[in-house]
Amino acid sequence: MITLLTTPADRELVITRTFDAPVERVWEAWTRPEHVRKWYGAAALTMSVCEIDLRPGGAWRWGQRAPDGQEIVFSGVYEEIVPRERLVYSEVFEQMPGAEPVRVTLSFDATPDGGTALTSTSFWPTTEIRDQALAAGMEGGVREEYDRLAEHLRAMGA
Repeated sequence: MITLLTTPADRELVITRTFDAPVERVWEAWTRPEHVRKWYGAAALTMSVCEIDLRPGGAWRWGQRAPDGQEIVFSGVYEEIVPRERLVYSEVFEQMPGAEPVRVTLSFDATPDGGTALTSTSFWPTTEIRDQALAAGMEGGVREEYDRLAEHLRAMGA
């Protein structure tokens, strides 16, 4: 399926993708470290940290290491958790100290054919910061990551 990134409003970014897997499997792949480690980020990088404290107020931290040793780490705090339906959390790029967090709502919706429509709606501190992330190659990274997630979901179902 196609991963679609849109910017419907200032400061907003919406990412949608339909996966050929039931909601329960997609939820598990997104919320359990043993699964996240297998699909998160770019294939050329090594997963260096994957911590998930899945509860309101709990922290998460996912990161990768480049071959040159550079760390690329994102972290945040879960604000709302509705199992198999919705996650609301903050997200910061740790390599930008003092940056204001992005607020993300991730929705897991069952499709009529038994798949899952995953929608990530994020609100950025400014339109400029959002646009800088997009210009830096975010779209290609998201597409690769979601393709890797789709492959992992297939493996989970086998």
